[in-house]
Amino acid sequence: MALEVVTFGCRLNIVESEALRLKAEAAGLKDAAIVNSCAVTAEAARQARQAVRRLKREQPDRPVIVTGCAAQIEPARFAAMPEAARVLGNDEKLDPEIWSRLARSNSLGEATAAADDKVVVGDIMARSRIRPAPTGRLSGHTRGFVQVQNGCDHRCTFCVIPFGRGHSRSLPLADVVAQCRTLLEGGAREIVLTGVDLTSYGRDLAGTPSLGDLAGAILRALPELTRLRLSSIDAVEADDALRALIAGEPRLMPHLHLSLQHGDDLILKRMKRRHSRMDAIRFCAELRALRPGIVFGADLIAGFPTEDEAMFARSLALIEECGLSFVHVFPYSARPGTPAARMPQSPAALVAERAARLREAASAAHRRHLAARRGKPLTVLTERGNSGRAEDFTLVRFEGPVEPGLIVPAIGHADDGRALLAA
Repeated sequence: MALEVVTFGCRLNIVESEALRLKAEAAGLKDAAIVNSCAVTAEAARQARQAVRRLKREQPDRPVIVTGCAAQIEPARFAAMPEAARVLGNDEKLDPEIWSRLARSNSLGEATAAADDKVVVGDIMARSRIRPAPTGRLSGHTRGFVQVQNGCDHRCTFCVIPFGRGHSRSLPLADVVAQCRTLLEGGAREIVLTGVDLTSYGRDLAGTPSLGDLAGAILRALPELTRLRLSSIDAVEADDALRALIAGEPRLMPHLHLSLQHGDDLILKRMKRRHSRMDAIRFCAELRALRPGIVFGADLIAGFPTEDEAMFARSLALIEECGLSFVHVFPYSARPGTPAARMPQSPAALVAERAARLREAASAAHRRHLAARRGKPLTVLTERGNSGRAEDFTLVRFEGPVEPGLIVPAIGHADDGRALLAA
């Protein structure tokens, strides 16, 4: 049996899964399954527990190790599962010594171990330095991912992630450049910078470099890098150096995913967000003036406690007013211990109905985005499955076979609602 890693949640978890896989394999750990869990919603945590049971049921002799945000936040709950052999914290999962110790253990597969003996979860809030998660180019991907930041110092009322990730910590600029160089040498054609709160990058480092400073340093140090992309950012924290790069650096991709969450000012205050509705609209308009053609995605939550129909309507309208093309919709999920969980909750059926309406509006917006790009020349980085991503993150499907890892011109003549179709 080979080592198997099952990943839930964000892009950062995907990067860390590859890093922990490399560490586990280097330590000699074999014949095990690892579940890298997510805690952003109750459903995500439930799916992780379901995966633990499934993996053990499929191969009863194989030990199952659980890690990730849900394991960090609820270690006792996972340790109580007879199917789980070990529970590792978010910092511990990137510690090579932990994996060496597990590889040497003769009792890893024992389901009868006491729950306390299963748990290797430290105090994530005590961590003041980031533990690097270097990876090679992810298997089958033509893009390389670099974790430049971890943790979050904000306390949005709906979110448990700071308690799974700890305080904001940044990877030194020189280390980021070194990882990017390694990825380029390994064949990556595009590099994506990831983090929990990406725009807080550098505040804990000497000289407090900003995210814009970091992106500029990467592009200067690596002139051979043709495409640099950012993952989700907090619009209100975008710095002047980043704005200047967006305006004048074509190698920084014209696509930003914004952590907006809602479109009503009172709900935003109750979420303890740091921007207003007009801040979001102005930011999108400002960046379109700086970089015509830039494309925005966003996260939106449906059914937050106290949300009435008028509040929801303002959130729905934000899709058009910001000109969003890629929208991730999350039905509100109460997380124990968060302030929002103590607020008056909306009925589950109403939350589901509003999430469906948001998704319908998001789908319509994406179809408009695709229609506007039909017949226009695009530059596409090809990936597996005869598809690829344009500079603005538009998915392009080719009708004939294409080799992954090429940057090619393409013109979409039609679309299927999700992707442009190109010859």
